[in-house]
Amino acid sequence: MSKRTRILLIYTGGTIGMVKEYQTGTLKPFNFDKLVEQIPELGQLDCTIHSISFKHPLDSSNMNPTHWIHIADIIEKYYEEYEGFVVLHGSDTMSYTSSALSYMLENLGKPVIFTGSQLPIGDLRTDAKENLITSIQIAGMQKGNRPLIREVCLYFEHKLYRANRTTKVNAEHFEAFMSPNYPPLAESGVHIKVNEEDLWEPGRKRKFAAHKKLDDRVAIFKLFPGFNQQLLKGILRVSDLQAIILETYGAGNAPTDRWFIEELAAAKKRGLHIVNVTQCPGGGVSMGRYETSEALRRLQIINGSDITTEGAITKLMYLLGREISSTSFKTVFETSIRGEMS
Repeated sequence: MSKRTRILLIYTGGTIGMVKEYQTGTLKPFNFDKLVEQIPELGQLDCTIHSISFKHPLDSSNMNPTHWIHIADIIEKYYEEYEGFVVLHGSDTMSYTSSALSYMLENLGKPVIFTGSQLPIGDLRTDAKENLITSIQIAGMQKGNRPLIREVCLYFEHKLYRANRTTKVNAEHFEAFMSPNYPPLAESGVHIKVNEEDLWEPGRKRKFAAHKKLDDRVAIFKLFPGFNQQLLKGILRVSDLQAIILETYGAGNAPTDRWFIEELAAAKKRGLHIVNVTQCPGGGVSMGRYETSEALRRLQIINGSDITTEGAITKLMYLLGREISSTSFKTVFETSIRGEMS
């Protein structure tokens, strides 16, 4: 790693920067400066590390699109000054935030690595140090005098993933995330092995741009045996709703009840964008493969392919914010723009 490699740490909050309150035993955020003090090993890295912190660090459960825009603002402001960025973030909504940033940061020519931890930095058995140190090392990797990684990623427990392919799957184990439909971009052992053939290749000679207009008039409805017409109608008719994700069964299957299809058809006629995403952890939507999804295919419901729910909901916010026309919205959503779907 070149001595000239400059990395900016962006601390948003999360367990990685928390301490346990003596009286109650609850975890509360603390000043970011103390986080750096907790890891003297950072001084041994062959790079220059600077840091910036949210004025009020957040538990990631409190994250929302306003905070995503704030992160994008910081990266845009310091984009020319640093070769890489590491975002410290709570694990609960890390897949949502990192997926959103993957869309918002267009023509990204540098790494933006999200990481965090399951245990606080001061805990004897913490996973925070390895996650942070390796994230910085990966962010500093160069090849041919340019950053090796040029996309938004998520690093956790020895694996680097494409951020918009991830989902949190465990609240207790150190292996908290998985990428069900795309291989890890890198794995950390004695050496850091980067799978270069799987890396995202951004558009050449195109200028970096941060898109900071998001539209949160979206919803998710997870199908379950026994949901009724009134429930579905109530959600589809939420005031000013622009788009909804249907988490369907298996390969995109859903009930064939006439009322179900009629409600979706009426919603589409009102201009609502409807996306079909499987609720299965792995695999994807293949509408028309089974009779139970043929009606959705005929309705021209948007095919979410193998995108994650986190990747889909943030993509909806991004595309609505870009004011994509209704006539082309389906085509644009079904096209992979940041490697988020196959």
